[in-house]
Amino acid sequence: MQNLTYTKTGKPEFDTLVPKIRAFLAKDTMDMLIDGEPIRGYRSPDTPAVWIRDHSDTLRGARFFEQDLTSAVTHFANTQARNGRIFDYFTVQPEKVPCEKENWTKYVRVPVEADVEYRFIKAAFLAWQATGDDLWMSSLIPSMEKALNYAFTHPWRWDPERQLVKRAYTIDSWDFAYTAGSHDWLQFQIDDNTFWGIMHGDNSGFYEACLLLAKMLKRDKQSEKAAHWTRFAQKLKKRMNEVCWNGTFYTHFVKQTPVKIEGVDEASQLSFSNPMNVNRGVASHEQAVSLLNEYLKRNADGNAFAEWYSITPAFPDGIFGEEKIVAGAYSNGGIMPLVGGELARAYLEHGFESQGVATLKKYHDLISKNNETYLWYFPDGTASSIETSSSPDATPTDGWGSSSMLHGFVEGLVGVQDQQSLWEDIVLSPRWHAAGVAEAEASVGYECSGAQFQYTYQESNDSISLSVASKNSRCKCHLMIPESAKVASVQSQGQSIEFEQSKVQQSNYLDFKLAVADGADIQIKFK
Repeated sequence: MQNLTYTKTGKPEFDTLVPKIRAFLAKDTMDMLIDGEPIRGYRSPDTPAVWIRDHSDTLRGARFFEQDLTSAVTHFANTQARNGRIFDYFTVQPEKVPCEKENWTKYVRVPVEADVEYRFIKAAFLAWQATGDDLWMSSLIPSMEKALNYAFTHPWRWDPERQLVKRAYTIDSWDFAYTAGSHDWLQFQIDDNTFWGIMHGDNSGFYEACLLLAKMLKRDKQSEKAAHWTRFAQKLKKRMNEVCWNGTFYTHFVKQTPVKIEGVDEASQLSFSNPMNVNRGVASHEQAVSLLNEYLKRNADGNAFAEWYSITPAFPDGIFGEEKIVAGAYSNGGIMPLVGGELARAYLEHGFESQGVATLKKYHDLISKNNETYLWYFPDGTASSIETSSSPDATPTDGWGSSSMLHGFVEGLVGVQDQQSLWEDIVLSPRWHAAGVAEAEASVGYECSGAQFQYTYQESNDSISLSVASKNSRCKCHLMIPESAKVASVQSQGQSIEFEQSKVQQSNYLDFKLAVADGADIQIKFK
């Protein structure tokens, strides 16, 4: 099969990144037959099950290569509860061998989880984006609406006073709660001892989900509903920033139930949804700069090989009831590529382009040692293992983190962001200048539908040439140009195009709009 997604720059750290990640993802699929229906999904790196959170995030990379993007999402919709609740995961394999030996189909919802429904909507959007299947997308709209209504009304999910999504006191969006010793092992349940509060990442995820549903509703010609969810999203964003922003970054857990955990300064904890908040659009540019500077500040102390922390500072060892969850391990301060990919994209979009490029190079170096990638690493760079993990598996082909890195690479450095489906509406932001690349050929495509967007890029001292190969794409171009460059003209097919120059921090950008009917050649001349 033809590879529709690739880059050719002459630099292996960029040109081999896509095929390496593609190879990881090819080993992360799970094929099941449930009720006679074939279902294909992407598994969690630490258990043989299709979790909606892993599957949804992995689709950000897998959408470029996978043929079946809809069956797993459809199955989550078909097994939705009447009240709108979505299962966390399903599996047909024993999960904890040899303790579990049965081969029945198993469905689980972890009660403390508050993020499941927004991840379901994100997965549906990504599948629609790559397939362009409007009828399938339309058929899932009632399920997506039910999912949001559940999240915004159920007493376990919604704080009516703050008008924000709430959860039990977990580490960011992880699935076990702090109990102050009232539970013997990891606490997945909600009970009378649950400590409640607001976690920023839940609310940014639902903000994005509301806007994605609005896009799909608009395509489905349901403009009034689209407007409703757009308004709801904006109100949610406003309340989240009022409650969760601490002036520098997003507070890890804004408590409703009073509780203090000894041995850690909870107010200083920087948790992994912070860069996700940036990429989901709840943070202003000024907020993004503030929290990205905080990551760089914490990276400068040299306590870890990368600033891709699940949380920092970590909680005391074992306080969640599992002795393996020590400081620097797993969700308690482990170094996660899934965070690194989010940071790479945020760095590249908010004026920290050199840090974004360095992040992608660091990941390339990490996976090139043994052609392996893990869900998490200890701060000294040691990979997670079965012995050090609280879960029975620790696979070396982590699709969750590798897809995050591919997402950061494609949307941040290659600079192609699909805003709708099938590349019809694109933000085009090549940032090759930051990587020292003067000539590049790039392609992004959805192999399930054959939709493809390609460009070639050439930069010289006095010009940039950009040749686009695409059909019927609306492009909002936001092109990084040399620091001191002043643009004299922008032309496409010999016709002048209106343009503006802008700054993102100290970085120089050129902005213009372009409608591509059947390819276009753009010439940018500097003064």
